[in-house]
Amino acid sequence: MAFEEKIKELLDKRVEVKLGGGQKRIDTQHAKGKLTARERLALLLDEGSFEEFDMFVTHRCTNFDMQKQSFLGDGVVTGYGTIDGRLVYVFAHDFTVYAGSLSETMSLKICKIMDQAMKVGAPVIGLNDSGGARIQEGCNSLAGFAEIFERNILASGVIPQISAIFGPCAGGSVYSPALTDFIMMSKENSYMFLTGPKVVKTVTGEDVTEDKLGGAIVHSTKSGVAHFVGDTEQDVLNMIRRLMSYIPSNNFEEAPYVPTNDPIDRLEDSLNTIIPESPNTPYDVKEIIHSIVDDGEFMEVHAKWATNLVVGFARFNGMSVGIVANQPCSMAGVLDINSSRKGARFVRFCDAFNIPIVTLVDVPGFLPGTGQEYGGVIVHGAKFLFAYGEATVPKVTVTLRKSYGGAHLVMSCKQLRGDINYAWPTAQIAVMGASGATEVLYGRQLKEITDPEERAKFMAEKETEYNNQFANPYNAAKYGYIDDVIEPRNTRFRVIRALQALSTKKDSNPPKKHTNIPL
Repeated sequence: MAFEEKIKELLDKRVEVKLGGGQKRIDTQHAKGKLTARERLALLLDEGSFEEFDMFVTHRCTNFDMQKQSFLGDGVVTGYGTIDGRLVYVFAHDFTVYAGSLSETMSLKICKIMDQAMKVGAPVIGLNDSGGARIQEGCNSLAGFAEIFERNILASGVIPQISAIFGPCAGGSVYSPALTDFIMMSKENSYMFLTGPKVVKTVTGEDVTEDKLGGAIVHSTKSGVAHFVGDTEQDVLNMIRRLMSYIPSNNFEEAPYVPTNDPIDRLEDSLNTIIPESPNTPYDVKEIIHSIVDDGEFMEVHAKWATNLVVGFARFNGMSVGIVANQPCSMAGVLDINSSRKGARFVRFCDAFNIPIVTLVDVPGFLPGTGQEYGGVIVHGAKFLFAYGEATVPKVTVTLRKSYGGAHLVMSCKQLRGDINYAWPTAQIAVMGASGATEVLYGRQLKEITDPEERAKFMAEKETEYNNQFANPYNAAKYGYIDDVIEPRNTRFRVIRALQALSTKKDSNPPKKHTNIPL
């Protein structure tokens, strides 16, 4: 074969590989409102940056006459590229080839880029659109899944791992995304479940659609499996690019610094009056977050799940931080099972990747009731406490209003190695609120007062007495548990100065194989 013919053969193969399962199947993908694997990668990565691996790989299966048909690339596009100039490794399932179902060779392709990402310290981003295991390959496909899972596990806390779901993700396919740091789903066409509607109907008799069983809305509001949801695939890909701007490439690096013109000493006068006079009146803690961070920009994680706790990424003077805040306008900001899981997971991610944590506290306690106790709120709350106590990154805490009992301890208190703990003058740090405390402290006297008016007067007097003594930040400050009581409008400046002072912080935990967090 002449040299020119060899070049033509190469170019023809490159054209063939880019067609995946063929133009007809590409048209079907588009008719469903879905992009192809290559179109997704083109939108995710910087233009012209993608370098592909293994485009000439084909499957090796001969069962069920599979050897009669094969496609170059075999159902997944893999390689590396850049996002805002930063190296990332990527894989994207190609649904036009055997519905993106996982084969042995697909697994080898994915594992190759995961291994290389670990060697060079770069994030891995997976774009999932797969029918699950390739049934014709039997245990080889299952083994391929397990090879990927093992790499997800070993990469955890070493390099960031991000999963986007753009179609079906069922059975064994769901576990790789579940092992990654963040899951993003498109509102249309994406779903995740271990067993599909047909199996559910057969086993339980329950009729349910794919969307109701495992769609994006379900997983972003009910299960908490999805961290982000986008209206379109383009929205999700933009979210990935935005998320990357807040996180480092690996656990030895710092997150990117983003210069800002937002003054360090900008005062926010509205904060001096944002806390309502009544301690039981709600307000939106997100207003505080937006008012103190750089340019008001906040990327919330799990925005629609466990809304009594707000977590997400922002910047202070160009430095990326993780923010954890109780939300008084949702369930009064109490902690419960789901918010504890949400907070613990986020804190541990920030700690793993050197992202300082700023905590805004307004928490009346843990949600009471048999539903919570039977669901193991003790253990779930302990996860959150454990995460803060284990974290060695800089931790700055600002108590805004209530900080009661066990919930006070969980929310990055001084004894959990909170580095700098501030409080607003409106802070109330105590074992419990005035009403409950009065009933406990004066229970015997209250039993002896039979007149309702006299009883109410006695309660009011004792509550006022309790509030004067404990419902302020100065009692905790007296013992050094609060480093300073600050003017609310000056919060941005004080937090930035604290983070600057802590930028060279060094802390460590005792040597061990690993911790045994209460799971």
